[in-house]
Amino acid sequence: MVKGISRQVIVMQSPQTQMFEQAIFILKDGTPAVTDAQLLKEANRLIGNGVTTTQNRMSHLLWACGGALCTGIIWLVSALV
Repeated sequence: MVKGISRQVIVMQSPQTQMFEQAIFILKDGTPAVTDAQLLKEANRLIGNGVTTTQNRMSHLLWACGGALCTGIIWLVSALV
């Protein structure tokens, strides 16, 4: 059942991904008047922050391997002492 509530929405099509067809943004009540360009800029910024690049994944993997190596070395030293 739909009640008499009106919301402002932005629907962005995403042809670059195979997983998602579109992103839907619902504006907060009382949002000050802004231009369409400002709304699209903010939506693109939000979408861009959620994207993980391959370089970010590799740096996370390197940090995890480094942490595992340090843990192994500390365990080995404590076992030998």
